[in-house]
Amino acid sequence: MATLDVLVARIRGSGDSNGTPPTAAKDLRPLATDSALSPAVASLQKASVDVIAYASTTTGYAIGHVAEAAMISDLHQLAGVPVVTSGLAAAQALKTFGVRRVALIHPPWFEAEMGDLGATYFRDQGIDAVCLTATSLPERPDRVRPEQVIDYVTEDVDASTEAVFIAGNGFRAASAIDELERRTGKLVLEANQVLLWSILAATGSKLRVDGYGRLFARG
Repeated sequence: MATLDVLVARIRGSGDSNGTPPTAAKDLRPLATDSALSPAVASLQKASVDVIAYASTTTGYAIGHVAEAAMISDLHQLAGVPVVTSGLAAAQALKTFGVRRVALIHPPWFEAEMGDLGATYFRDQGIDAVCLTATSLPERPDRVRPEQVIDYVTEDVDASTEAVFIAGNGFRAASAIDELERRTGKLVLEANQVLLWSILAATGSKLRVDGYGRLFARG
């Protein structure tokens, strides 16, 4: 089985005194500019990476899918390698399966405005969306357990939706995917899962991924 090496470059921007990443749209938008991204890309170029993944679902929400696609294009020109993002990867995965209506599951630490921004983000790409914020889950990402995610989604997702997208790259939910698909009968996507799927597609990798939903079975 092939493996992937992962390198991380931090985009420096606003946050609180403890270094917690910003969560409000007004604070996320400046992090998607050339001036913020160029130093991070430069640090990755030194490592000769094959692909760049921008792991921030809410940034896509904040700037919109058109600006996000433009950001990807700019980064590609700058770095000379493929660039993928969580939001656009999720939208592409939903389109691959012909999904017309998706339930967005947001963690409790998302700002309230992200509900409307997330729904608009997908609707502008032709996918109807209803947003649910999992307020019953712990406020701290490191305290969220997969079984809590499974219980919440199983009980609260609307039957009218064809798929579920668990947003937020800090949401520890990837290991809940298989069980959720079994219980709900729906396609279940998660921010880090779709990001990896997009990375594999962008690099032409044949890495086999088992246990993380039907998305990888489709290829």
